[in-house]
Amino acid sequence: MRLDPIQVEIFFHKFSAITEEMAITLQRTARTTYVKEAGDFGTSIATPEGRLFAYPTALGVSGFLDSNVGPALAEVGALEPGDVVITNHPYKSEGLSSHMPDLHLIQPVFHDGRIVAHCWDFIHSSDIGGGVPSSISPRFADLFEEGFQIPPMKLVKAGEMNEDFLILYRSNCRMPEENLGDVRAMIAALRVGERRIQELIELHGVETFLQAQADLAEYAATKALAVQKKIPNGCYEFWDFLDDDFNSDVPIRVRCKLTATDGEVHLDFTGSDPQVEAAYNIPTGGKRHPWLTLKLMHFVFSHDKTIPLNHGLFDHITVEAPRGTVVNPEPPAAVGIRSATAIRLNEAIVGAMIKAEPRLMPAPSGGIMIPSVLVEQDEVTGARHVMVLQSLVGGTGARFGADGVDGRDSSLANQRNTPIEKTEEEAEAMITDYALRTDSGGAGQWRGGTGVAFSVRIAKHGSAVLGRGMERFVFRPWGTAGGRPGEKARVVVNPGTNRETELGKLDIFYPEPGDIVTIMTPGGGGYGDPLERPSDLVREDTLYGYVSAEAARRDYGVVLIDGVVDEAATTTLRRQMRAQRGALKTFDFGPEREAWEAVFDDSTMCALNELLMRLGPNARARRRREIFNRVIPRLAEGAVIPLQERVGDIDAARQRIADEIEKLRQDLPADKLAGS
Repeated sequence: MRLDPIQVEIFFHKFSAITEEMAITLQRTARTTYVKEAGDFGTSIATPEGRLFAYPTALGVSGFLDSNVGPALAEVGALEPGDVVITNHPYKSEGLSSHMPDLHLIQPVFHDGRIVAHCWDFIHSSDIGGGVPSSISPRFADLFEEGFQIPPMKLVKAGEMNEDFLILYRSNCRMPEENLGDVRAMIAALRVGERRIQELIELHGVETFLQAQADLAEYAATKALAVQKKIPNGCYEFWDFLDDDFNSDVPIRVRCKLTATDGEVHLDFTGSDPQVEAAYNIPTGGKRHPWLTLKLMHFVFSHDKTIPLNHGLFDHITVEAPRGTVVNPEPPAAVGIRSATAIRLNEAIVGAMIKAEPRLMPAPSGGIMIPSVLVEQDEVTGARHVMVLQSLVGGTGARFGADGVDGRDSSLANQRNTPIEKTEEEAEAMITDYALRTDSGGAGQWRGGTGVAFSVRIAKHGSAVLGRGMERFVFRPWGTAGGRPGEKARVVVNPGTNRETELGKLDIFYPEPGDIVTIMTPGGGGYGDPLERPSDLVREDTLYGYVSAEAARRDYGVVLIDGVVDEAATTTLRRQMRAQRGALKTFDFGPEREAWEAVFDDSTMCALNELLMRLGPNARARRRREIFNRVIPRLAEGAVIPLQERVGDIDAARQRIADEIEKLRQDLPADKLAGS
């Protein structure tokens, strides 16, 4: 029998409190900086079937609410009290762990011999073996390079630790004891959750406890549907680009067709590029998945903060993610930097929703999340210490009525800054600069949030700096409703000196002692006509360093004399700029994407991908690279050369891609063309 609304509300807060206590336990008892300080962890309670029915609102990673622990548990088989299941396997867990540094633990909660819930938590481990320290590299082509694969198995059996597993783990991790400290913290958090659930059952009874799970999900579904009805009925298509797959200079395209029908939303990612031989694939299993529904969760919750965070929020969302694409790869495709693709995928959803109604969503954020990693080597023992210096993001995009947020971006997860004092306590290196990046936010009536500039001075021989998820070095965060795009990312060594070197996208770099490595993140896109931004706000932006005086004049038409607005000159300049610029754009993608799509437009790319998907995974990846390199011979010159220069003669390139598509069609066997 359904509970009354007051009981449902009471259980909502009690369930949330349990997950929050689990999160506090995990964070306070963890060992590594990435968990304790950055907050890259999560806690939740799941139904007996495996869907999450309670989740913290402000602790840990916010984006994994649509996870399902059921497939991982099905791999293990029978469970008994005291068991704890562990996995990091992207395919055997059906995407629960979407890359292998994420260790997931699940503990069944029994009452009178039956499972009534599961406690779940995860952490991002600072190392899980593999080819590089911290385990993640964009160049890895398959899962076997990415570290120690843990299929769903019992870490704890009936309350006893699986010592055989620990032997294997210690042999496959560069920092086993620190990371096992995090695992023990996870177990402690699970036990807290189990204890609190048993207390709740003792107080209210097991049937009421189970009914509350169902009623809360139904309540969330009803409220989410009401918000989703704000999306006008219709079909809306949008696509966006990652710079490349790192192993080649070919951009990766993700495409979304959003269909809204009285609040029911279907997301179809058909037309996205085939999976790549690099670490940018998202292991979703072709099902509804957190990386596919994250932006809709943000949309729903931002419009109704009273919605309980549980799986019911997604009941009116369906997805189509074709197997063999970057959004549903075939194993053993590498997945280490799946977050970079997920960010771009969710920005494609943003674009589709803006097409539906421009004021529904803000312009895109800087579109990156870079765990900047430092490796220092002990000069005596040779041991290497791996630490995350900072999780670097760009600024958020502007929206109708408000500027973007400077230097912060919670569009992927609500991770925190790592205190510089903590970094310098653990490392010999020194952080020399961590500041907002001037002129990085897209110009607009409402300005995009600025990115950041983060600099570290290297102290020891044998050090290495690694960057993960580096994006927006080629394609800018686009502007909306007349707003301008944000600035692109950069990585520079020894900036402002005669030894300044532009590194571009970073995998692993070995600096010398005394070198300063600076990472500059993109700003968010602007919203609205920059010439409509009040001149006093532009002046204020220059005082705070968000905008330079040169950009105030160039982008906003505001003339400053000794820091004071020259109103007459500003009025004249803005009048001239309006007369010269032409019509405002709904989307301003920047010259790089405009040049690229002048050759590879949507219909061309859909036709090419449809043919490529009829090849095997390895053949299609190779053929894809070959085609693009023949169509754009200068493509391999890299991001240091602006893309519009590398594209060259557009008419000639369009003819070459048409020829390549026809040749590919002719090369396919008749049965493949028939779709058999």
